[in-house]
Amino acid sequence: MRILNNKYYALEINGKEADIYIFGDITSWEWLDNDVSSYTLSKELQELGDDIDVINVHINSYGGEVAEGLAIYNMLRNHKAKVRTYCDGFACSSASIVFMAGDERIMNSASLLFIHNAWTCACGNANDFRKQADDLDKITQASIEAYKSRTNISEEEIKELLDNETWILPSEALEMGFATAIVGEATSDKAAASARKALFNLVKNVSQKEPEPKPAQEPAPEPEPDLGPGQEPEPVPEPQENKPTRFFNALIK
Repeated sequence: MRILNNKYYALEINGKEADIYIFGDITSWEWLDNDVSSYTLSKELQELGDDIDVINVHINSYGGEVAEGLAIYNMLRNHKAKVRTYCDGFACSSASIVFMAGDERIMNSASLLFIHNAWTCACGNANDFRKQADDLDKITQASIEAYKSRTNISEEEIKELLDNETWILPSEALEMGFATAIVGEATSDKAAASARKALFNLVKNVSQKEPEPKPAQEPAPEPEPDLGPGQEPEPVPEPQENKPTRFFNALIK
């Protein structure tokens, strides 16, 4: 295993796979040790060479600059290796765009995506602000194209999610196509099996408590009653069905 330590992430190479950890802000200015820039990441991807078959990208980031996020997204999408992206905590804003680069997009059960429209700070006159608003719409559209390439919802639905500044749960991400899988999710199979077993044991215990039937004996013939003129014998009642036993038997089938 070869490990390249950078000031903002660790790149681990193990055989034909590489693991990249993006656990900081996505920015063109790497002020902090965990900041991520597309330029430095591109250099590291070039150093991987052509021997890597799979790139695993682990993400826990509040996002950052749209341009940097789009650049990382496109670099990963254009790489010849298969890309798996993992949301290990938050994949917010431009980090959610990087998450979309995965051929497989895997969320942990305790993780979240967050998407919103592009925003900025501006100064100037009214014309400057109108132009800035139009420019932001176009910048946001680039992010929409990244989401559209992976999700199964319409552009109008994506825009509504962006307008509402939406947090997306793993189950919601899977349903809409933002994610392809969820890891660490509990299933109900064990609970269902446990309930079935409990019912089976209950019926078993009830059946064990029932006394064993005695060998059938031919009943002694009863004397026929003396009937007066015009009288008919009373009908013999039919045996009653054991309804609780039938109910439990249906449950354990």
